Amino acid sequence: MNREIREHYQVVIQAKDMGGQMGGLSGTTTVNITLTDVNDNPPKFTQNTYHLSISESSPSGSTVGHLKAVDADIGRNAEVRYRIMDGDEMNMFDITTEKATQYGVITVRKKLDYESKRMYTLKVEVENTHIDPRFHYLGPFKDTATVKITIEDADEPPIFGRPSYMFKVHEDIEVGTIIGTVMARDPDTISSPIRFSLDRHTDLDRIFNIHSGNGSIYTAKPLDREISQWHNLSIIATEINNPKQNTRATVYILILDVNDNAPQFAMFYDTFVCENARPGQLIQTISAIDKDEPPGGQKFFFSLASVNPNFTVQDNEDNTARILTRRNGFNRHEINNYLLPVVISDNDYPIQSSTGTLTIRVCTCDNQGNMQSCSAEALLLPAGLSTGALIAILLCIIILLLIVVLFAALKRQRKKEPLVLSKEDIRDNIVSYNDEGGGEEDTQAFDIGTLRNPGVMEDKKHRRDIIPENLLLPRRTASAPDNTDVRDFINQRLKEHDNDPTAPPYDSLATYAYEGNDSIAESLSSLESSTTEGDQNYEYLKEWGPRFNKLAEMYGNGESDKDS
Repeated sequence: MNREIREHYQVVIQAKDMGGQMGGLSGTTTVNITLTDVNDNPPKFTQNTYHLSISESSPSGSTVGHLKAVDADIGRNAEVRYRIMDGDEMNMFDITTEKATQYGVITVRKKLDYESKRMYTLKVEVENTHIDPRFHYLGPFKDTATVKITIEDADEPPIFGRPSYMFKVHEDIEVGTIIGTVMARDPDTISSPIRFSLDRHTDLDRIFNIHSGNGSIYTAKPLDREISQWHNLSIIATEINNPKQNTRATVYILILDVNDNAPQFAMFYDTFVCENARPGQLIQTISAIDKDEPPGGQKFFFSLASVNPNFTVQDNEDNTARILTRRNGFNRHEINNYLLPVVISDNDYPIQSSTGTLTIRVCTCDNQGNMQSCSAEALLLPAGLSTGALIAILLCIIILLLIVVLFAALKRQRKKEPLVLSKEDIRDNIVSYNDEGGGEEDTQAFDIGTLRNPGVMEDKKHRRDIIPENLLLPRRTASAPDNTDVRDFINQRLKEHDNDPTAPPYDSLATYAYEGNDSIAESLSSLESSTTEGDQNYEYLKEWGPRFNKLAEMYGNGESDKDS
């Protein structure tokens, strides 16, 4: 039987009694028979030869194509696996089985290169994964096919000769010196020219430059190993015909040391010598540092710039030196500070040296050599002035300055004398109308009757000699009833103004919101007076207070003025 040809059978069975003789009874039943599958068929490729293609720019893991093999069996018996038998010596491809479809999937394992190899011919085998040993006599349960893969050319970015470069250069080279060259090429069949550039984000100080045509890297500024020993640059190679195609490479530059820095004191030294010091006494141990790092290590030498009668330097030959005294006793009243120049040299080539100056203070010390005082107070004592006396003098000077400032301030606040005004400038209640009338005879401009009796002033009348203007004229308020409290308040304010020397000038106008009875002095105007000026008696003006003194003086002495 062959399940692949026919899988289901239906059989009818008849049973008869009486031995099957004529006249016997019979019955029938139907039997359904289904054949189960066994792995007795090998897989078969649908094609003997497959033609596939892929671009050389495809990354690793890209799919090249699918292979299909069929198996007449079903289920588990139809499971197969694929493998590359021949033609892939460089392991450029890989093949796997897709479980859902049982297809063979060929993928790229390594970077392809059209220029290196343009076609690969692979021999691929497919076989069952579950073989029944009872049917091994049926032959091998496998099949083979030929797969030809064509590599297509693509516009690829340039390729550097090395993924990274390292150059070493001394820090004392001249600006413009070439320190190294990078190489790159276009892998395409039609090669494109390459342009080199430097990523300025990796060279913010613009210390280096690169020749765009040949890839030569040179210095644009002086180098200094003490500032930066390593420089990591990113070089970009770009196709001129297609600027989108570019590649980067890293360049490491190591700056080699040159002895271009002089040694100097390792720290600031606060040095002092006791007044009772003896010759050969150690007062300070000094050391030095150097920014340079010579291959043999640092070695410093210490000496004096010139012969010094007070101090000397003794080199310990271990990059330190001792400062010793050369004489017996020091006097800080004579000299309280000594300057000692010390020359520090290194042993590298070229030799670098520098001169550092030590400031040595003269101090009083106890018997054990401990410093007690280095201040200059003792220098002030012979002059007879102590610290307390100096403070007292400063306080006196400050007090005197404060007195002068206060006196000047009071003088500024002193009230200035009022200006003496002439008789022509003495005015009271002046109202300027900016026009000149005709006097008392001009009856067209003003109502003389209203001026004679203001108490019976009627509605305002417009002037007949000029064009009226929309001016807001003051209204005459109605007379308030007599109020004792208001009168007392006004009298008190009037008395305060009369006695106040800082009151406004005499020709000012003080307005009170209260109008009392008629004045006891009656009218001062000559409008209602039929007498002449000589008949008037102005002695009563002296009784009206200091505000009317000037007026009383002017009119009281009128007769004497006329006589004179």
